[in-house]
Amino acid sequence: MTNEIAQKLTKVRACFERWGVDGFLFSSQANVFYLSHFRSTNAYVLMTGDNVCFLTDSRYIEKAKKELASWEVVEIKGDTIGFLKKFIQKAGVKRLGFEKDKVSCAFKEKLRSNKFKLVGVVDPLGLIRMIKSKEEIEVLKEGVKKTDKVFNKVLQEIERSFAEGYPISELKIRGFLVSQMFIVGGRGESFPAIVAFGKNSSVPHWETSEALIERNGVLLLDFGMVWKGYATDFTRTIYLGDPPAEFVKLYNILKDAWFLGFEKVKVGEKVAEIDRAIRDYLVQKDLAKYFIHATGHGIGVEVHEAPRVIYTVDPDLRIEEGMVFTIEPGLYFPDNFGIRLENMVFVEGGRGEIVSEVSLDLITL
Repeated sequence: MTNEIAQKLTKVRACFERWGVDGFLFSSQANVFYLSHFRSTNAYVLMTGDNVCFLTDSRYIEKAKKELASWEVVEIKGDTIGFLKKFIQKAGVKRLGFEKDKVSCAFKEKLRSNKFKLVGVVDPLGLIRMIKSKEEIEVLKEGVKKTDKVFNKVLQEIERSFAEGYPISELKIRGFLVSQMFIVGGRGESFPAIVAFGKNSSVPHWETSEALIERNGVLLLDFGMVWKGYATDFTRTIYLGDPPAEFVKLYNILKDAWFLGFEKVKVGEKVAEIDRAIRDYLVQKDLAKYFIHATGHGIGVEVHEAPRVIYTVDPDLRIEEGMVFTIEPGLYFPDNFGIRLENMVFVEGGRGEIVSEVSLDLITL
C-alpha cells in the first residue's frame, strides 16, 4: 500500500466518529478507485477501524490480487449483495456507513440487515477528494499537457481538411479527438466531447452532430481525457476564417473576464469570489444575461467534483492549497453562436497556476 493511499484511508477513518459509524462500504466506482487506484465496473471497499478490504468479482480478482497485494482482496461469489451482507456481519460491523447519494433504493433495501444498522452519508469523500495530494496534482498536470497535445493535433487535422478539400463533421472531429487521446496514452474521454460549429455553439452542452465544419464560422471544442484514472477538462472557441470585429470584441471581453476570475484564486479567498468577479465584469459590459451556467467545478477522479465555482453554492467556502478546479465562463447568443473558454487551475503556493500552454488568445484557422 502506497503512502498516498494510506493517508487517504487515515483521513476517511478520521470521519467515522462524525458519521456515527464503525465501518463503511464504498460502492461508487469513483470512490473505489480513489481509495485503491484499482479501476473496474464492479468492486467495493469495506473499511473498518483496523482493516480495509477490496471485494470484486471473478472478472477482476486475479488482477486485483496482484495490484493490491497488501490489501485483503476477496472474490464475490453468488448474489453480490447477499455476499456483502454476510461479509459485513463477519467483520463485526454494527453501524455501516454507505454512500447515500450514490446507491439505488433497491440496493439499500437489499443491504438491510438485523445484524447491523445502515447509516447513509451524502458525498462522504467530497471534501477529502477536493484537496489533491502531491501525487494527484502531478498526474493531473500530466493530463493537462497530454490534453494540449490532443488539441493541437485537432487543429492540424482541421487545417488539413480545408487544405485537401475533404469534408469533416463535428462527429468526425470528436472521433479524431478520441483516437488522439489513446495515441498519447490516455484512456478515452472523461465526458462526451462537445464539438459545436456555428449556431450549435450557442447551446452550452450541444450534442455533437453530423453538421459539417466550414469556413467563416465559430467552432467550440470542449473535451477532456482520462489520464492515469484522473479527468481533464478543456475548452477553446476558435474561428475558422477571418473573424468579424464584433466576435473579436466579445471574445476578448470573455477572455478578460476569465483572467479577472483567475486573479481571485488565492488561498483564503472565497471560491464564490471567482464567480462574482466574472459576473460583475459581464454586468458592466451588459452581457451578464448571456452567461447562463456556473463558472467552474472541481475536477479529479471525476470530471465534476467539489468545489462548485458559483456564488450560490457554498458561498463561504474558502480556497485551499491543493484544490484543482476549472474556470470556464461562456457567452451564448441563441441561434447565433457561443463562446466558452476553460482552463484547469491548480492552487499551489497560495495562488492559482495555469498548466495548459494553449493560449487563451483567439485562435483562427
